Amino acid sequence: MKHNPDNRKDNVEKIQNNIDNTIQNIDATEEMIAVTDNKNQKKDLKEKNERREEALDSMRREIKDEAIDRRHGYK
Repeated sequence: MKHNPDNRKDNVEKIQNNIDNTIQNIDATEEMIAVTDNKNQKKDLKEKNERREEALDSMRREIKDEAIDRRHGYK
């Protein structure tokens, strides 16, 4: 089995793409919350967006770390 070297060159871009997609999902869910009358569905959607916000915080920390590592040549 051939070992693949750790290629982190595009990690910042991949994380940014995930952040962008998560923000789009949050926005779409907010639109769904605004138009639904079902209280249980609203609750579930709000909880899902809370988890997405937590994930965004983590991804933002991760992208900062990756950008710093990139500047320092991934040493």
